[in-house]
Amino acid sequence: MTGSHSTDDAPAPSQGTGERFPLAAPYLQGDPRTNRERMLAGDWYVSDDPDSRRIAARARRELSRYQRAFDEGEPDAQAHLRAAIPHLGAGAILLPPVRVDYGENIIVGEGSFANYGLTALDVATITIGVHCQFGPNVQLLTPIHPLEPTPRRTGLESADPIVIGDNVWLGGGVIVCPGVTIGDDCVIGAGAVVTRDIPARSLAVGSPARVIRTLDDSTFVPRRRS
Repeated sequence: MTGSHSTDDAPAPSQGTGERFPLAAPYLQGDPRTNRERMLAGDWYVSDDPDSRRIAARARRELSRYQRAFDEGEPDAQAHLRAAIPHLGAGAILLPPVRVDYGENIIVGEGSFANYGLTALDVATITIGVHCQFGPNVQLLTPIHPLEPTPRRTGLESADPIVIGDNVWLGGGVIVCPGVTIGDDCVIGAGAVVTRDIPARSLAVGSPARVIRTLDDSTFVPRRRS
């Protein structure tokens, strides 16, 4: 299960288990790391770290500037996108609005394109290959929350990385869940919810997404409209 991520907008508390999440303290007891260190290691943490808050605020600020500059047709619009997502390959285009948690944990290959409304919650690393195509409102969601009621109530969270291979097409509204790898040359149908790995050259549809056939070039037919 995924989809939510605690924001880092509150005033800076102390490090450790965090003043905002006192009920999480027993689960983190004896771990001397900061919550950012726990987060980057893929372990349970609470969203209470001042460094993470600073990075998230910078990404939001630059993406807000990107959208405004894009809407006004300003020539430096792309510079704001690259400031928010520094690992953006040559020729990659992400149409605004773009929403991220941190931006610095997203890697986008050259020539990839995302239509309006990409959400990429990069608590863990999100890797997008070269020459990918995303329809509007695609969601790439790495955060994880406990299934068990009591620890979930404390604010604990973690994340698993997402990997999108080369030349992948995600249809509009596709949701990719934590820990999923989608192989090269795949197509994921619009509205699909991808909960497990998809092998290369697969067409997958539905919720949860299931593979319905393998893809190759033999079925391609030029389209001519009279």
